[in-house]
Amino acid sequence: MSRNAQGRTHQFKLVLLGESAVGKSSLVMRFVKDHFDEYRESTIGAAFLAQTITLDDDTVVKFEIWDTAGQERYKSLAPMYYRGANCAVVVYDITQASSLDKAKSWVDELQRQAEPDIVIALCGNKTDLESRRVVETDVARAYAEENGLLFMETSAKSASNVTDLFTMIDQQADTTRGGRRLNIRHGVDLDQAADSNGCAC
Repeated sequence: MSRNAQGRTHQFKLVLLGESAVGKSSLVMRFVKDHFDEYRESTIGAAFLAQTITLDDDTVVKFEIWDTAGQERYKSLAPMYYRGANCAVVVYDITQASSLDKAKSWVDELQRQAEPDIVIALCGNKTDLESRRVVETDVARAYAEENGLLFMETSAKSASNVTDLFTMIDQQADTTRGGRRLNIRHGVDLDQAADSNGCAC
């Protein structure tokens, strides 16, 4: 049976943004390698990882993920990574109110400077620390709804909702673009490329 005989193949550039220590790198490592380190060194500049998932309808989704550093001294580099991105995950820590404020500033920047049809997801991480929660789910969800964002709470440590987060992003991107991704800048429909050019390149 041929690869993805009934489904489609999509490719996205995705960037993670958020304050340092909210768990961006841990989310990516859980998603890509199903691995969690209790202690991780801070990302310097940005890290690149890739992951492919297959959805229930046999659609294959390839994510090219840029995990950006959260330290203020690297903030000026962020546009290099979110420029041309199809999707962004803005992460905050449910135990740190200031991290949500920082996430909101990233959302404002993306809405001003990123691609006009970028799909943005607000992600409240560290739900395994529920006893230390200070950011209420309803407050963050209301902000997301008011600003046209996707919303999900996750735990990189327990793996709760991590894959669901990325699946939700693909489904929204598919809806936003009418099920088509027509060029490199706004995402690639690899099956369409193969039909038009004889190869998915």
